[in-house]
Amino acid sequence: MSVSRRGFIKLLGAGTACLGLSKLGIDLGPAQAYAAGLKIEGSKESISICPFCSCGCNTLVHVKDGKIINIEGDPDYPISAGGLCAKGAALRSLHVSPNRITKPKYRAPGSAKWVEKDWDWMLDKIARKVKDQRDKDFVLKNEAGLEVNRLESVFSLGSSQMSNEECSVAHQSLRSLGIVHMDHQARV
Repeated sequence: MSVSRRGFIKLLGAGTACLGLSKLGIDLGPAQAYAAGLKIEGSKESISICPFCSCGCNTLVHVKDGKIINIEGDPDYPISAGGLCAKGAALRSLHVSPNRITKPKYRAPGSAKWVEKDWDWMLDKIARKVKDQRDKDFVLKNEAGLEVNRLESVFSLGSSQMSNEECSVAHQSLRSLGIVHMDHQARV
């Protein structure tokens, strides 16, 4: 959002006037509620859950014309009473930011440039690297001769953007490969 010098001074004057009126005992609550309603007018409201930690705070997601226009805490949620942490407050920007990377990028070893690749190429590359590492370092039995079937040279760090169900599937997939070292960002 770009604000001109004149626009900034107008906003500053309006803000100062409102602050002065509030100090005189004039209730600005209805005006603030009306102003807040303007940005979400005509949108569809859905309740969602913040994915960042185990608190699972409810969020109100406002969608207009198929686009997210606002995400805020749910004041009826008993744990947070509508408050969100910094990560939860940034939820909207994770979905609509123009800086969000939406296509895979690959940087070859020794290269300084990132090259955009398609998903099939990238997934094949990742699968090949994991398979090669597993073939190289898979431990069938430990020193005592007990069968352990594990891969200790690969680590997985989960994303706080994953739901519980996605985390469960990822955990099962990693365990099926024998991977034992894994953690999750939301726990940290």
